[in-house]
Amino acid sequence: QVQLAESGGGLVQPGRSLKLSCTVSGTVFSIWAMAWYRQAPGKQRELVAHILESGFTGYADSVKGRFTISRDNEKNTVYLQMNSLKPEDTAVYYCNGMGPMWSWGQGTQVTVSS
Repeated sequence: QVQLAESGGGLVQPGRSLKLSCTVSGTVFSIWAMAWYRQAPGKQRELVAHILESGFTGYADSVKGRFTISRDNEKNTVYLQMNSLKPEDTAVYYCNGMGPMWSWGQGTQVTVSS
């Protein structure tokens, strides 16, 4: 059974940065394309960024140039570096295999507010 453990969220002021981490267990991490999703209150969950097994990355237009996804296959971990945060980035952030592939983890709350 694949387990996803997201961490690193918090309350930050607009313009500041946060780095999210997601550790994956129960599968061979390196063979999967991974992604970060987010769900804001009252909205559907949306794809934010993805990273292929090759390291190729892609981003939603709303975060392009501000967010960076990366992965460490030795640590079975995918990261999301979020810079220049905006109030509209406020959401619960989740990682998953791109698709998504597995049951969702608990997510990590990101709140951007002054």
